[in-house]
Amino acid sequence: SAGFDALVNRRANAMRFPKGPSRYQVAMVAELASFKGIAYRAVIDGVERNFEAMLCAVANSPAFGGGMKIAPDASITDGLLDLFIVHRISRATLLRIFPKVYTGEHVTHPAVEIIRAKSITLDSGDMPAYSDGEAVGTSPLTASVVPGALLVFAPAR
Repeated sequence: SAGFDALVNRRANAMRFPKGPSRYQVAMVAELASFKGIAYRAVIDGVERNFEAMLCAVANSPAFGGGMKIAPDASITDGLLDLFIVHRISRATLLRIFPKVYTGEHVTHPAVEIIRAKSITLDSGDMPAYSDGEAVGTSPLTASVVPGALLVFAPAR
């Protein structure tokens, strides 16, 4: 991710108090106080697109961050990534939509867009980039699907 969620993650990781999941809620409110939309330049399967958004995240599975279903229809087996975009909205609207991310109902909001692609590059300036709660650098970031790159052994059902 590279956007509001990455900024919240960075702030929460730097906080000593409070402990546990409430730290992210405190960090979200603190970050939201001065947050404005971000200008993104994206290249999605070779097609360039520019837009302003609150956040973007690339998903290969339905949920991250303790059960947030950012891309409820994402699948690790379909050979595609899901680009989750929350286009620019007011801070109050973002706060109203946020709880719906735990049920996946946020995807019905007109500001939410999900695009399926094999390769995605996001450039949001010097925005921090996070993957599964861990800092992975700064924008730009590129994600792509490589079919068969990971062999998984699991018991048959």
